[in-house]
Amino acid sequence: MSPLENISERLGATEPWVEKGGVHWLAMGAVNVRELAKTMNGLRARFITITAYQLPKEEGFRLEYHWDIDGQLLGFSFQLPGKSIESIYDLCEAVDWIEREIHEGFGLDFLGREYEPLLLRQGETPGVNLRDAVAASDAVAASKETK
Repeated sequence: MSPLENISERLGATEPWVEKGGVHWLAMGAVNVRELAKTMNGLRARFITITAYQLPKEEGFRLEYHWDIDGQLLGFSFQLPGKSIESIYDLCEAVDWIEREIHEGFGLDFLGREYEPLLLRQGETPGVNLRDAVAASDAVAASKETK
């Protein structure tokens, strides 16, 4: 059994893997992120990172968890209707920095963990979304150009 088939079987996934840009993606269905982390740990996979996206039109956020197993890059996408998801820090210490960074940058809560300040200065508010900051910066630059 291939590593991809093994993962699908362990997670109870029925959808096929889709390869895109060198990454093999699996639709998560009802699987939660903690089940995924336990499965990947059981297969001795290596955690790489989480990519966070704010979706348009109040659709929430998407988090993509990236793992490596035997040189194959694997991606698992979770769409969040709200602003929280379970932390996997207790299962995979490598997520520490990126969970804290996403918490501060997007205001998402990783349930079941505490946060130490990472980037913010005392008194600043988590969730200063970088997309909003860039848009504001672009607007200021555009207004200066029209003067």
